[in-house]
Amino acid sequence: MAGQKFRHQHRVTYAECTLGNHIYYARYLDLLEETRGEFFRALGEPLLKWQEADTIFPVVECHLRYKAAARYDDLLDIELWVSDLDRVRLGFSHRIVNGAGAELLLASTLHACTSVGEKLQRLPEQLVQKLKPFKAVATMEETS
Repeated sequence: MAGQKFRHQHRVTYAECTLGNHIYYARYLDLLEETRGEFFRALGEPLLKWQEADTIFPVVECHLRYKAAARYDDLLDIELWVSDLDRVRLGFSHRIVNGAGAELLLASTLHACTSVGEKLQRLPEQLVQKLKPFKAVATMEETS
């Protein structure tokens, strides 16, 4: 796999957990969204900037493979890299590990580039250039 990885940390809150003291399965999507938002901010291209310019990136597909549970107060390391960068599509792969290094989740999300009115449009070239260093060829299955 080539390309840089973006890393984000998240501390599991009590509100994210079930009575069994593990993150509720759907909350992982929130963690992925949080990480993508921080990634765009780190690139100097916050999502709000693009929304105000009539460009959004709705999720059109996602895959999550749960490998182990995250628990209350765990400090999670969330890795993100670009897996698809093609005209109107933008794909991300994600990997979540806990402080002990145990792999908890592998995920991928596929996004369309659209106007706020949901009309497909090309990815902005300025953004594509900033995403290219994070482009990798490995799939989520190849990273496990």
